[in-house]
Amino acid sequence: MTDKELFLDICKNEIKREGIDKFLEYLSSPASDFFTAPASTRFHASYEGGLLRHSLNVYENLKSYLETERAKNNLKLEYSDETIALVSLFHDVCKINTYKVSSRNVKDERGVWHSVPYYEFDDKLPYGHGEKSVYILSGYMKLTREEAFAIRYHVGFAGSEDSRNISNVFNMFPLALALYIADLEATYFLEK
Repeated sequence: MTDKELFLDICKNEIKREGIDKFLEYLSSPASDFFTAPASTRFHASYEGGLLRHSLNVYENLKSYLETERAKNNLKLEYSDETIALVSLFHDVCKINTYKVSSRNVKDERGVWHSVPYYEFDDKLPYGHGEKSVYILSGYMKLTREEAFAIRYHVGFAGSEDSRNISNVFNMFPLALALYIADLEATYFLEK
């Protein structure tokens, strides 16, 4: 099964929310590059299809973590399969149509210059990161408060927000902390 088939299969089996069909239609349309976009310019999953692979990695990490005995019994973290799929698979929809292929000159090992492709960040809707994902999703479906906060704060302390705000969010909405950790694990361990 390809990453795209796996992604669509998870969405169709786990997410039953009103609006999901229209959102998946948008993701598959020429208006969106979700399935071919990189996850970053050069830091993690910076290759064609990297955003899709990153989203699946975060899903697998979050689902695996929330299935542990510790998360379930000790921490009492219980979320529906729909919520887990929604926040993890769509946390980075803010990156749709924000990377374009450009070229730059680099020297090879013999000192000869060559033009090589690379991804350039070009955001036509500069609405932030997590907040932009919430904004896009909210145009298609209703999110719970905890889902919205989890997606909004999934970058945690890596963003430019007030750290007290982030701490408050993590205390109020444990799913935000779990998604943040799942995203970090995907970024720094699986996609280097």
